[in-house]
Amino acid sequence: MAQRFTSPADPEFTKLLVLTGDNDERIAVPAQRQFAQAIQLPLRQGVLDGDITGMVFNSFPMAPGAAVEFPLDLYVTGNEGDYTAYTIPNHGRIPERMVESDYVTVPTYEIGNSIDWLLKYARDARWDVVGKAMAVMETGFIRKLNLDGWSLIIAAAVDRNVVVYDTTAVAGYFTKRLVSLMKLQMRRSGGGNTTAANPRRLTDVFVSPEGLEDMRTWDLTQVDDMTRREIFVGKVDGGLGGFYQVGLHELLELGEGQPFQTYFLRIGGTFSNGDLELVVGLDLSNPDIFMMPIKQPVEVFEDPTLHRQRRAGYYGWGEQGFAILDNRAILLGTF
Repeated sequence: MAQRFTSPADPEFTKLLVLTGDNDERIAVPAQRQFAQAIQLPLRQGVLDGDITGMVFNSFPMAPGAAVEFPLDLYVTGNEGDYTAYTIPNHGRIPERMVESDYVTVPTYEIGNSIDWLLKYARDARWDVVGKAMAVMETGFIRKLNLDGWSLIIAAAVDRNVVVYDTTAVAGYFTKRLVSLMKLQMRRSGGGNTTAANPRRLTDVFVSPEGLEDMRTWDLTQVDDMTRREIFVGKVDGGLGGFYQVGLHELLELGEGQPFQTYFLRIGGTFSNGDLELVVGLDLSNPDIFMMPIKQPVEVFEDPTLHRQRRAGYYGWGEQGFAILDNRAILLGTF
């Protein structure tokens, strides 16, 4: 796990931080350049972790000048036409359906962020301030990646137009039967047959915190005592483990009025059966479906123009893209 800038570093790093706050620009600017290089690796690693994006998309570093192309015939020879791929065409653009013959070309785009603080905080080795500032910079990158990656997932799911719901459940109540129905539908609508080499199967479900809390009201008519205990104990990250060989994950951005559900409605998604909330089911058994090609890892630079304002500043950028090479690995449910 990458170092997070929330606590004092080793003495050499602290000495470098103090030099970045020196009143003499001839000392401060070279030190800021070294500091930028020192924080680049942990920041880059933290961004590539991707938070809720990193658990879904497989980062794929690209060589300089290499074409960002993924051949579809490597997945199921002769069935390329059964695959529908999706990409984000550019920064801030709506995801698009994109299939080109037997391969997909994935566009990449740049994202950037910056942060600065008063020189006195560096001069006084105030790691509590500097650490939080660097965490804010890292979070800015991660939030952008999360938004782009999950916008692509939801757009691909809406275009597929396969939505599962439990007709016997009360609207707004997450049930075990819904997961069972999603698991069955993923297999039935995933293509192939019994002997298919890479059959689609539901491996992970992402649901709102309210949906996970519904599980804690399940009684003995729905789950046994051992499962009930696991549900009540839960996990530190808010998840509840899983059942039916399906992992359950809490996603704060899902739920009534939350960003991902609002986006689902904005691009044409609808609820049936009077349901109120969205559930996203994914097949993460194949790492070559959800791709994040990295054309340029995050780089960090010092901003020497801020010294006259008695501030130290850093900015960075990276270039990447997102692609889903088979939308049959996504399934929506509602409750």
